[in-house]
Amino acid sequence: MVERGKQIYSIHCTFCHGADARGGSGGPNLIRTAVVLNDKDGELLGPVLKEGREGMPKFDLPASQVSDIAAFLHSFRVGGYDISRMAPPTILVGDAQAGEVYFQKTCTSCHSVANDLKGIGGRITDAKRLQQTWLMPGATGGRGGPAAPPSPGTIVKVAVTQGGKKITGRLVKIDDFVVALTEDDGTPRSFTRDGDAPKVELIDPLQGHRALLGKYTDKDIHDVTAFLASVK
Repeated sequence: MVERGKQIYSIHCTFCHGADARGGSGGPNLIRTAVVLNDKDGELLGPVLKEGREGMPKFDLPASQVSDIAAFLHSFRVGGYDISRMAPPTILVGDAQAGEVYFQKTCTSCHSVANDLKGIGGRITDAKRLQQTWLMPGATGGRGGPAAPPSPGTIVKVAVTQGGKKITGRLVKIDDFVVALTEDDGTPRSFTRDGDAPKVELIDPLQGHRALLGKYTDKDIHDVTAFLASVK
């Protein structure tokens, strides 16, 4: 159960709560929470996963998987920080060559180690930060969780119905009445909205990363991190 729970936890929870359940990218420490401390077999953890919490997505998992996650969380020793921490001394344990193969197959449609990722291993020397940077740049959502809506600063496409002209730029403001953006040359533009006119398309630049979060295996993540660390 612990091994199964570890695998399920690594897919849905690690990104926010950390591999050792002591907090990660925006998620709190789970080890000493009242829910985990008082839970026995997932009976308290299950409703939290199903209903979610503020800033936390909902997970529709079967009871057996909830029990497995609970078994994994209960496998951590509850004590002082040092004795209960299970973080490895380094996360650079992957195969850089295998990571390069995976990168070439999966990532090169958007990224290149000769351009946007040039020298990334020399620029980001902290392995954990490097891993988080490529997994989900600037993200606070959990691995495998639903995508958050694009925020101001995200590229937004605006299709103006008059003449069929399409204007693109960076989102400044959007609500039911107006959409404002800044074009690539710095020109500010704003449009009054009337229902679906003009047509507004929000483009999330991290959608490709979000789509892959639930597909990576632990080996994929370790291998790609090791490869990027070698790109000096």
